[in-house]
Amino acid sequence: MTEVDQTQHHHGYINRKDDYLKRLRRIEGQARGLQRMVEEEKYCIDILTQVAAMTRALESFSLGLLEEHLSHCVVGAARAGDAEAREKVDEAMAAIARLVRS
Repeated sequence: MTEVDQTQHHHGYINRKDDYLKRLRRIEGQARGLQRMVEEEKYCIDILTQVAAMTRALESFSLGLLEEHLSHCVVGAARAGDAEAREKVDEAMAAIARLVRS
């Protein structure tokens, strides 16, 4: 793949990769905090409060990534107007369905 091809086929989130990595590190820290709370036998409601915070953080991360996918990958495929467009829309719909079910 040539250098030009690589710039045209990068993932939509690439411009915000550092932001996404920071968010994931925070979520990782929340998971370690939850482990610590269980090890230290903290109060159930306090643990559940932290689980809810971590869940919201993951949902926010997922929605941001989904937005990047829709605005970059799906729009790009739609502009091309070929079978890839339908495939990208189907992928996005499946991802949305998984997020809604979780």
